[in-house]
Amino acid sequence: MEDYNKIIESLSVRFISAKNINILQPLTVENYYDVENVFIYVHKGEVKFGKEKEVVKENEILFVPGGKMVGLTYGSGESVNLSNDDFINNKEKFFQTSEEFVATPAHENITMINFEAKVFDTVNFFASLDIPAFVIKGNHNLISLVKLIVSEIYSESPGKARVVNLETDHLVVELIRHILNKGLFVEQLATNSTYFKDPRLIDIFSFIKDNLQEDLSNKVLANVANVSEDYVGQYFKMLTGINPQDYIEYQRMEMAVNMLRTSKKSIREIGKEVGYKDTAYFCRRFKMMFGIPAGKMRRRETLMNV
Repeated sequence: MEDYNKIIESLSVRFISAKNINILQPLTVENYYDVENVFIYVHKGEVKFGKEKEVVKENEILFVPGGKMVGLTYGSGESVNLSNDDFINNKEKFFQTSEEFVATPAHENITMINFEAKVFDTVNFFASLDIPAFVIKGNHNLISLVKLIVSEIYSESPGKARVVNLETDHLVVELIRHILNKGLFVEQLATNSTYFKDPRLIDIFSFIKDNLQEDLSNKVLANVANVSEDYVGQYFKMLTGINPQDYIEYQRMEMAVNMLRTSKKSIREIGKEVGYKDTAYFCRRFKMMFGIPAGKMRRRETLMNV
């Protein structure tokens, strides 16, 4: 338990967005993906996810870890099947944001909260566990926190940004407690707590974060960890479950998404800043990872406010 306390204390949590959504028409997004963690609380109706179309019922929460691609069906009844790209282009036909945390008689209703949780401000904690999307049932603490965060977002009360940040922090702690109390993902948590104690691995994580636009070959990483070039890939994968170059690409794409959301820099400039000299290659890799072109990620952010 002490190891988990250390991990929780090392977490930096960042609230991204929250909104109530009326589902105007049921739809299935075949390849939903986001770099951030997502809570989907079902207030009225249902959500299905995964290949088996597991149902998330009213007063249940679906948690989708950042970086995990999953099929999502919003609403009950016959749905329209869309790719992530098509959904973003036509979102206003299916989603209507609502300031009221009350479902209308005519529509099913969900609440979505996006947030970041990084260990040592470097590694996405839930992504590092490599766990699937899963349903949270009967957790009234998490439901109360979801409602509180969304209520604050739509309020004009002084200090609402601080309250939202504090309660998002609380949300992450409650989520970890839920995982531990239910005995979920025991093996992944054990591995995770072990590798976060390895100072050489933490040095590699920090170096990657600070040098995304530079050469991050295995030879460079080997010098950071003071191990051989032949061994560094094996060492990294043994502790994290992924090879270093895949991790690096994920970090680069995560930064690219953040820049698309928060800056007006061109796609070419963003690609360069995250380590891609060839803009066309950057765009191909971006679309392969997210299912949409980089330019449409900006459009996505605009439509999220529909």
